[in-house]
Amino acid sequence: VQLQASGGGLVQAGGSLRLSCAASGRTFSNVVMAWFRQAPGKERQFVAAISRSGRSSDYADSLKGRFAISRDNAKNTVYLQMNSLNTEDTAVYYCAASNRPYTTRTDYPYWGPGTLVTVSS
Repeated sequence: VQLQASGGGLVQAGGSLRLSCAASGRTFSNVVMAWFRQAPGKERQFVAAISRSGRSSDYADSLKGRFAISRDNAKNTVYLQMNSLNTEDTAVYYCAASNRPYTTRTDYPYWGPGTLVTVSS
């Protein structure tokens, strides 16, 4: 699976941003999709995952209510809607794909190159 994230950029605190990740190379509806992020000097962090059908999702506890993951299997694309952004959300955001049959926070062998989100105060 090849993944390409887009939609990152500079946004003011309190603003919103939507990331997209286009997939190719494999039947998109057969993979679980997720977003991770890595802030400067920190370890990579799980953000959210969505099932193959899109009917179920999982979020990092600290991000529930502000972030929303969705997917469009007809467009081979997964999205991450981010609202009420703050400076701590500044990070490189990565999309990833898993062969697991259900949402998971680990076991993602396929990764995109990441897109930078910078939140200014």
